[in-house]
Amino acid sequence: MTKSTDAADTPELAQDPHRVRDLNERNLESAIGREVRAFRHQKGMTVADLANATGLSLGMLSKIENGITSPSLTTLQILAHALSTPITSFFRRFEERREAMHVKAGDAVEINRAGTRSGHQYNLLGHIGSNASGVMVEPYLITLSETSDVFPTFQHDGLELLYMLEGVIDYRHGDNHYLLEPGDSLFFDADAPHGPDGLVQLPARYLSIICYPQGN
Repeated sequence: MTKSTDAADTPELAQDPHRVRDLNERNLESAIGREVRAFRHQKGMTVADLANATGLSLGMLSKIENGITSPSLTTLQILAHALSTPITSFFRRFEERREAMHVKAGDAVEINRAGTRSGHQYNLLGHIGSNASGVMVEPYLITLSETSDVFPTFQHDGLELLYMLEGVIDYRHGDNHYLLEPGDSLFFDADAPHGPDGLVQLPARYLSIICYPQGN
């Protein structure tokens, strides 16, 4: 029986995935303002505290933090001194590169992940190193065949999302088992033992997307 979902029961996302930044949010003044606000918060300072430390008015600081005005180099030097940060740090995010990686069909790199089992084919779909988000993401296309081992006790840091493309497998997470069929997904804490515990219909293919903090 299909369960209907009432609009009132639908969870709301904290972020709008379709939001488009306007030009004002991408300009230099806005980038500087975001950095000034971020460093002020790191110091545990209010706008009034920063005004007292710099001699700048509350109105001027508000305009700077909201990207409404373009501060002079002298003003930036005063702010940098009060916030104990290099003046160049205010331009950090404006100058950052935003990476993208396009992998054509058939060009994904086959790799051996730590703990890879016999017959588990891992194709890495892309990789972006250190980035502003503070999060590392590893997207894989995993293929299981007649020669694949079952291994339900993988464990690693972070969160993992599986999306089943082809075949049917019995997948274990902790003490629970899930029958994954095409179109099914499973999102879980990867610190618990997990992995395919039964190969029901082969070949099986699924996407595995692993996320963990940078530095892990």
